[in-house]
Amino acid sequence: MEESELNQYTAENIQILDEIEAVRLRPGMYIGTTGREGLHHLLYELVYNSVDEAMAGFCDQIEVTIHKDNGVTVVDNGRGIPTETMSTANITALEAVMTHLHAGAKFGGPVYNTSSGLHGVGASVVNALSSWLQVEIRRQGKIYRQDYRRGIPTGEIQATEDSPDTGTTITFLADEEIFENLDYDFDTICQRLRELAFLNKGVQISLKDERTYQEKTFYFEGGIASFVNRLNRNRAVICPSPIYLSATVDSTIIEATLQYNDSFTESTSSFANCVNTRDGGSHLTGFRSALTHAFNDYSKKNKLIKDTEPNLTGDDVRQGLVAIISVKLPKPQFEGQTKTKLGNPEVRSQVESAVTDNLSLYLEQHPSEARAIINKCLLTAKAREAARKARDLVFKRTGLEASTLPGKLAECSEKNPASCELYLVEGDSAGGSAKQGRDRRFQAILPLRGKILNVEKAPKDKIVAHEELRAIVTALRTNTDEQFDLSKLRYHLVIIMTDADVDGSHIRTLLLTFFYRHMIEAINQGHLFIAQPPLYRIRCGKKQFWIYSEQEKEDKLKELEGNKLEVQRYKGLGEMSPEQLWSTTMNPATRTLLQVKVEDAIAADQAFRMLMGNEVLPRRNFIQAHAQNVRNLDI
Repeated sequence: MEESELNQYTAENIQILDEIEAVRLRPGMYIGTTGREGLHHLLYELVYNSVDEAMAGFCDQIEVTIHKDNGVTVVDNGRGIPTETMSTANITALEAVMTHLHAGAKFGGPVYNTSSGLHGVGASVVNALSSWLQVEIRRQGKIYRQDYRRGIPTGEIQATEDSPDTGTTITFLADEEIFENLDYDFDTICQRLRELAFLNKGVQISLKDERTYQEKTFYFEGGIASFVNRLNRNRAVICPSPIYLSATVDSTIIEATLQYNDSFTESTSSFANCVNTRDGGSHLTGFRSALTHAFNDYSKKNKLIKDTEPNLTGDDVRQGLVAIISVKLPKPQFEGQTKTKLGNPEVRSQVESAVTDNLSLYLEQHPSEARAIINKCLLTAKAREAARKARDLVFKRTGLEASTLPGKLAECSEKNPASCELYLVEGDSAGGSAKQGRDRRFQAILPLRGKILNVEKAPKDKIVAHEELRAIVTALRTNTDEQFDLSKLRYHLVIIMTDADVDGSHIRTLLLTFFYRHMIEAINQGHLFIAQPPLYRIRCGKKQFWIYSEQEKEDKLKELEGNKLEVQRYKGLGEMSPEQLWSTTMNPATRTLLQVKVEDAIAADQAFRMLMGNEVLPRRNFIQAHAQNVRNLDI
């Protein structure tokens, strides 16, 4: 390094940001993203504070209102944030909570035995990322108010009229300088608030949207047992009532409920201090280990499995399972401020011992229900063994090895997976165009013949025997389910490319179902995408325009009004030449890809069950309810 370069790096280059400025400069460190998920996270942070009051026993009503200007108000009837001046600093407790990171009563002590907040940054981050915010405190017979602008108080706390009530009201408008848009999604927020009401039985949580005049109120005396009943409402269940288990181990409150249905998929959701830990953690690991241990012990003890037969595997005892595991503990160790995974190592053993003991007791006391569940697990084990034999038979008959690539795969020359893309293409015709139009250096093509198997309705042996699914798994080299190994993924971009018609949409949904049910980590780690081929080509003289939506078509036709136009509707990828397919759909410089994400695992699970499962009525009702949203659909 030259001396001139060293001289450019001096003490003057070191910056010390105040806390509010730091949050505004790097919002992703605190809320994950500045897209819709991060916007919703602001609302959730304030709701979590109210839920903490509920878990402490001081709040039973929480109200959320989305205003017409996209401002949000969160109201609770808890104790109210203290407004007195702190003895340790020349600042009120309210201002400390609203303007200082890591300020609050959740770091231990008698105020909150359990809380969803660990870092003490929730309210202050919301304040910092809002263009304005107003706090109203009802406490000690008075109402106190204070206003903020982009995290900075505009004046002192003002005591206004008297009030016999207690609680906190916070109204804020997220800052347009920070967020991509301020469009809250009512259904997404509903789902989260419903979860919180299930997890805190006896607490009423309501949501009102002044933009669309929608309102919902959630209140459940049955708690998480009611939660599982709702998730299984359109399924044939093995036992009429969910199994509910609860225990307290070393100050950790453990609740679990489970029920089996007739499907081949698992839907287990985990929560820690009412936070949806969608990436799991130690509590989920302990719960799954306990299930396997308890069912194997019971089966061996009651001769349902012979001593010479192998034990049930974790996959065997989880097919058709719908379960909720919820823990509440004094010092949660969440991974990151967005709190998607619980890290406390001691919780695994706490949950495992509590669930094993309580589930074993339940099975002994309910032998008919126990036998029904074990029989389903044994059927799953037989299907697993049949799948293994089917896989071995295929390899033996065809001479294939696990590493042998499918013959119809057009491989790319690049060997670094991070630089490689695999297009899953509908049909041989489109596959031929894609093979000719691709960049052979880094783009591989796997044509799929017809509609693949609906894995939502299929046992594992049928999935293994299905030729097209086997080709996908072989090309990706990751295996599936419990054997899935993301480190072996051959292509870091897996792109579904289907026709822009009804059949193409169906094939895309079938592929999404397969990835969601059997390769979920490929989605979670951001490897699955959907290509966006054009719907129309509009010719105007020597110019041509590629159109990707109906609204875009209408706008372009208005723009070109008065000219002689030629409008061509593309129903299939095979209608485009290789050059057109490359320039519109496959060229990284010009294409549009939609990344597949799971923002709400419970909602996603319900959607796949409803759309792809055996129950016809829920699917029919969904189609009828959303038919009015379908425009210009060619059937």
